[in-house]
Amino acid sequence: MALVSFDHVNIRTVHLEEMVAWYEGVLGLRSGERPEFPVPGAWLYLGDTCVLHLIQADPAPMTYAEGESLRMEHIAFRGEGMDAFIARLENQGVAYKLFPFEALDIVLVFIRDPDGNRIHVDFPASEQGSMPERSIQTPRKGSGIFPENRAPRRP
Repeated sequence: MALVSFDHVNIRTVHLEEMVAWYEGVLGLRSGERPEFPVPGAWLYLGDTCVLHLIQADPAPMTYAEGESLRMEHIAFRGEGMDAFIARLENQGVAYKLFPFEALDIVLVFIRDPDGNRIHVDFPASEQGSMPERSIQTPRKGSGIFPENRAPRRP
């Protein structure tokens, strides 16, 4: 047996509609066909591929807390058009941090979804040239390549 491809990530949330709107508006995924299930949810597509399943959680999942040992550390996408993506983030008030990762010749754009799940979108390092220096961060010693970028929590 050999794995042939990655299929999807499933995230439980108590903010289903807000999460769907965020993934559509910020990352450009689109809602698509989803089979009938006894639990409300949504499937989000990247092109023709369903990459994200959101399901209404009952009971609510634990909220993210500083220093928590997460079971899923992050989701990552590859992108192109970093300037347009950063403009979209700024236009929608989404906090972000940029981290040049020279070993892979990419720039990681770290964000969090409304539930606090960490996401990074990776762009070719050649697209970094026009980004303002204030946005570029250097990982702290001991923090690894995945620095903190926590979005404000809702009450």
